[in-house]
Amino acid sequence: MAPGRASRPGATLSGPMTPELPGARLRVDHFDYELPEKAIAQVPVEPRDAARLLVLDRAASAARQPAISHAVFSEVGELLRPGDLLVVNDSRVIPARLPATRLGGASAEILLLRPMPDESDRWEALVRPSRRIRPGGILVLRSGEQVEVGEGLGDGTRAVRFGRDPFLVMAEAGETPLPPYIRERSTSPDRYQTVYAVPPGSAAAPTAGLHFTDRLLRSLEAAGVARVHVTLHVGLDTFRPLEGTFIDEHRIHREWYEIPAATEAAVAQARHDGRRVVAVGTTSVRVLETAAREGSNTGWTDLYITPPHPFRAVDALITNFHLPRSSLLVLVTAFLQDGMPGATPLDARDTLLAAYRTALAEGYRFYSFGDAMFIA
Repeated sequence: MAPGRASRPGATLSGPMTPELPGARLRVDHFDYELPEKAIAQVPVEPRDAARLLVLDRAASAARQPAISHAVFSEVGELLRPGDLLVVNDSRVIPARLPATRLGGASAEILLLRPMPDESDRWEALVRPSRRIRPGGILVLRSGEQVEVGEGLGDGTRAVRFGRDPFLVMAEAGETPLPPYIRERSTSPDRYQTVYAVPPGSAAAPTAGLHFTDRLLRSLEAAGVARVHVTLHVGLDTFRPLEGTFIDEHRIHREWYEIPAATEAAVAQARHDGRRVVAVGTTSVRVLETAAREGSNTGWTDLYITPPHPFRAVDALITNFHLPRSSLLVLVTAFLQDGMPGATPLDARDTLLAAYRTALAEGYRFYSFGDAMFIA
């Protein structure tokens, strides 16, 4: 394990310490924290598995014992056991950002989110400037393609219609939609894909998987760690802050998921044998927990995991450091609480923010191109 560095003075990370009453609703501001801008990773480290890895032991946290240690991601095999089952999300990020102009020449932009159900030529999208483009308006892409902007669909999204296969249009005129907090645009679009990405469909990368290299995956397989895949096409809810005063007022958009039969069988066998199912990323968690709850291996999921949540399919989690006031921060809190007997949601929240505080003091890098956590 790699030793941690001395903490840096002046680093701040805090969350409100509101007393918890029996049955009290959790507030959005329970999941807020402050993070210095310099801690937000603008470019990824090379090689991929050179990222740092904070290890958090849920049982030790519950017993109030030292629970945090530090490693490099290439050492993740030391934390995994022969027989563990890694579950990764193999969705591929599409070039969903389409620079455009209006017919009068003013600039515009389309950000594709997901295809409309049963309509191959229409997609749900964010369109800018939406207020100035009426239904029926035409935008022209740099390839010369014309796209018709349709009606509003709620949450600020619009329907857009293409004259031919949207994936061909994206291949000619699209750009990789890097997160808005990444202002440095020198990174190759391929670096915002996992090495195992196959089916296209995501508007954002399943970023916990960005740390794996082909070499690391081969070494894990040789050590007896199996790997299977699910698919969840990630939307932009990963960057959308929680809405409302209480976390139960928030809703997330539906996302398409699919679990191959071989993955379904492997997960069921691991659970039967008492072997760990290790989810790579919160998207893999949502797929596995959706299937465990609904018994379906394909479809649309809007599962929003909040504490308390009895996890039925996931025993350990590899994840990045998440945005404040985000559904992902809430999900990780729920996962912590599930492995901390007797803990309340705010106990788990405090444990997570303490780990974030440690990460900040130790110089970890946050968000999509940042470092990772292993929670078991």
